[in-house]
Amino acid sequence: MKKLILLFTVVLGFTAFTAMKADTEPQFKFDEPDGHNFGKIVQGKPVTYEMKFTNVGDKPLIIKGVTPTCGCTIAKFTETPILKGKTGSITVTYDAAGIGPFNKNVTVVSNATEPNKPVYFRGEVVAAPATPTKTSK
Repeated sequence: MKKLILLFTVVLGFTAFTAMKADTEPQFKFDEPDGHNFGKIVQGKPVTYEMKFTNVGDKPLIIKGVTPTCGCTIAKFTETPILKGKTGSITVTYDAAGIGPFNKNVTVVSNATEPNKPVYFRGEVVAAPATPTKTSK
């Protein structure tokens, strides 16, 4: 019985220590956790959006890089460490070539609890309105 109580105490202590340690690591909390919806955008006209986040961990959050999934996307990010409770951002510029719905992401590489975090954005690309042509008389 003593061995069972000792084993239970060790497991409980390890679990509590692990949970406390995880809380101290940097963590993202995005203003839009499901990603950004650009809605309808015009083909060939780049759109830009700044995705804001807060570091809800105790340690400074350091972004090492942001990798787009395609050549149609450019990403910029906060390059300085983001302290506990402070905000940073990832700015995404998307230049759509094809018409139709899109669902893309950039992967944020950092020292957070989720070191490779995908951040999504979506929308629908529509054709540019036709411009009237001048006719000669």
